[in-house]
Amino acid sequence: MATPAAVHIEPITGRYVHLEIGGRPHRVYFEEAGEGIPLLCLHTAGADGRQYRHLMTDRAITDRFRVLAFDMPRHGKSLPPAGWREEEYRLTSAAYAEMVLAFCEGLALERPAVMGCSIGGRMALYLAIHHPERFRAIIGLEATDHQPRGWFDIDWLHQPDIHGGEACGAIVSGLFGPESPDEYRWETVWQYMQGGPGVFLGDVWFYRVEGDLREETPRIDASRCPLHLLTGEYDFACSPEDSRRTAAAIDGVEVTVMEGLGHFPMSEYPEQFRRYLLPVLDAIA
Repeated sequence: MATPAAVHIEPITGRYVHLEIGGRPHRVYFEEAGEGIPLLCLHTAGADGRQYRHLMTDRAITDRFRVLAFDMPRHGKSLPPAGWREEEYRLTSAAYAEMVLAFCEGLALERPAVMGCSIGGRMALYLAIHHPERFRAIIGLEATDHQPRGWFDIDWLHQPDIHGGEACGAIVSGLFGPESPDEYRWETVWQYMQGGPGVFLGDVWFYRVEGDLREETPRIDASRCPLHLLTGEYDFACSPEDSRRTAAAIDGVEVTVMEGLGHFPMSEYPEQFRRYLLPVLDAIA
């Protein structure tokens, strides 16, 4: 029977890959679309790979790039590892990097480009420091090498008398640009409201405490692996000033400030974001 004309099927494929991370088996969900240069996308704290769905339906990107986004364990459709009830979740730099490299190896991605936002942007910097030879280019969205304790001091978040999902949604709801369409704002907030207990808090541990890269950032050699930093003008979780301070320690790297955008450029206003992303992808291609 023919498919009705009104039905639209997006060109996104979702699958699971079984990986060993930290000496433990993990079943990791990922989505992909397109062909060409692998472009691995890292989502923000407490969310999942759905943030990159707009890139995966943009032919200007997928005609040249194989866009992939995985849900970190405990996020989205990726379950925690067995025994998770016996431990407190706290994301670390080493564990996050191992996760990224294991995914690249598991899917046999040869020198992919990698793009990460927020905690993914911090990891992008970490990869540029420690594993530049593994990537053809690195894109840091809302990326800074350090963020002092501040608005996200949320140790109170994971307790039984607070609805963690709704609280996370409220926390991030002010991080959008004022022109971001309502539909996309709430789509982004919804992902946070679906987060597992303690996941956002464990991710932010990496962002605000463990993953301080200030002493290591000057080691980045952008001639070995090109590094692009793009930050939304309305982001106060990682402000343009934060990214400029980070870039000042790296030879040959500048920050592009994205007008009208906040902390979630790929999901809050994809049409505006592509104006800044496409020239970067042109340079990579």
